[in-house]
Amino acid sequence: MNKKMTYFIAGGGTGGHIYPALAVADFLNKQGAKIYYVGNPDNLEYSIVKDYEFLPVKVHGMPRKPDLKLIAWAIQLGFAVLKCVTYIKKYKPDKVFGTGGYVSAPALIAAKLLNIPFIMHDCDANPGLVTKKLAPYAAGVSLAFEGAKKYIKNKNCKINGNPLREKFKTLTKEQARKDLHLENKVTLCVMGGSQGAKTINNAAVEIIKNLSDNFNLQIIFQTGKKNFEETEQKLSKIYPEYKENINIIIRPYFDDMVTVLKASDIAISRAGSLSISELCASGIATIFVPYPHAASDHQRKNARYMEEMGAGIYIEDEEVTPQQLYAITENLIKNPDKLKDLQNNAYKLAKPNGTEDIVNQILESAN
Repeated sequence: MNKKMTYFIAGGGTGGHIYPALAVADFLNKQGAKIYYVGNPDNLEYSIVKDYEFLPVKVHGMPRKPDLKLIAWAIQLGFAVLKCVTYIKKYKPDKVFGTGGYVSAPALIAAKLLNIPFIMHDCDANPGLVTKKLAPYAAGVSLAFEGAKKYIKNKNCKINGNPLREKFKTLTKEQARKDLHLENKVTLCVMGGSQGAKTINNAAVEIIKNLSDNFNLQIIFQTGKKNFEETEQKLSKIYPEYKENINIIIRPYFDDMVTVLKASDIAISRAGSLSISELCASGIATIFVPYPHAASDHQRKNARYMEEMGAGIYIEDEEVTPQQLYAITENLIKNPDKLKDLQNNAYKLAKPNGTEDIVNQILESAN
């Protein structure tokens, strides 16, 4: 960069919006850019964003029913846009980058009003409402999934994948297992995101013993911080000796999920976009149990897309039973060709250079 560029980075509410935004912010920052982060101070992004000046905007998701709450939301959004107009006039960003969702909307609308180029990234197979509505006015749109392109009206629309940490490219399966003190044999990862998933946890505790005993399977189990004690208590009743089994690692949360995923062959997981990108980058055969109450039903859509691409197995949350999860896992272990097909198809969907490609699109985009 010849001139020191200034960027507004906007996105929040969930990790799927925040971490891609931060990955891009970090990349631009390393190139010498000045970064301001626009987010909701009541959300997760406020505690995660540490390295950049945080510009607060109060905004929440749009109510789906046409009632007084919708009117109150529209007024709140209007004030948030005016706040972002003030920020833009004060800090004079060259471009604005948003990762979709309601938190990025005020900054992107303000950029449009003031004729500042803005670029959007959407992480889901079916893009969110903010992306669909604002995409025609954007200088560029980046998408994580090929299937999302049909929803977007923008000539500068590219499939870049989600931004991922560099370690996904460099860490080998053998080294990952060594780092976790595991052997070089078939490994299952059970996870429901950072908060955990009760449906997955409750089914998993019922089958861990038999999976480990019958197939000499290694199991890495992230319960989520809220559910750890309850899950551990249930597991202790079913399998009192589990702590003595070196094949099993159970924790509330793993700070280093790259190592966990790179060590794994099979996963049982929710279907958030960022998780899917990381699972694909790790070449994992995944049994997807989408969270049924996700905004715009995006997890179901993500899971369906992965199944259509032959890159995963999709089960409804309400249909999950211990017997079903056991049977599917057993089938994958006993059919290495099927396991390999799912793993290869997942890896084909991976976009390991997502961050660089998104940044290049940002740099090249203009009104």
